[in-house]
Amino acid sequence: MSVIWIRAEEVKHLFMSLGHLGPWWQSLHRTMLRGILGKTFRLVGYTIQYACIAHCTFEYVGGVVMCSGPSMEPTIQNSDIVCAENLSRHFYGIQRGDIVIAKSPSDPKSNICKRVIGLEGDKILTSHPSDFFKSHNYVPTGHVWLEGDNLQNSTDSRYYGPVPYGLIRGRIFFKIWPLSDFGFLRDSPNGHRSPGD
Repeated sequence: MSVIWIRAEEVKHLFMSLGHLGPWWQSLHRTMLRGILGKTFRLVGYTIQYACIAHCTFEYVGGVVMCSGPSMEPTIQNSDIVCAENLSRHFYGIQRGDIVIAKSPSDPKSNICKRVIGLEGDKILTSHPSDFFKSHNYVPTGHVWLEGDNLQNSTDSRYYGPVPYGLIRGRIFFKIWPLSDFGFLRDSPNGHRSPGD
C-alpha cells in the first residue's frame, strides 16, 4: 500500500476548481448533502423513538431480570433469570405470596427481590433469626410486608419494617434460566407464613 501526501495548497486548488464547474456541481453537492443529512436525522429520529418505546416497555410493562443473592433460595437461586411484569403495581394487583422487585428501603440505589407476606392492615407475627423475640406488627396503609424465602439469610421487613407500596417496581412471575427450572415460580417453602401466624 502506498501513501500519497497531499499538500494544503493542492487541496485548496482542488476546491477552487470545483467551484468553477458551474451551478450543476453546486446543485449536485447540495443534493448529496441534503441526502446525507436527511438520512442522519432519520436515523437519529428512529433511535430516539425506539429508545422511548423500550423505556416505556421496561418501565410500565415489564422485562427480564437477573437475580442475585441467597435471600430467595430455594425458589430463586443466585444468577437465575426471571420475567417481571410491572402492570400489577400500577393497578394495585399485588397479592400475598407474590414475589416482587422493590427499591431497597435502606439503599434506594439497589433493588431487592422478596415475597409479599402481608398487605396493608394485616397483623404480622415476626421473629428474628435468634427466635428469642417474637412480636406482632401491623402493616400500615400504603405499605406491604416483604420477606425472603430463606428466612435465615434475608434482610427484609423484619429488619427495616413495612415497605411503602410506591417502592415496588414489579412482580416476578416466570423463571427463564436455568432451563431445568423453566416455568412459573413455586409457592413459598415457608407456606405456613401468613398474616397473624
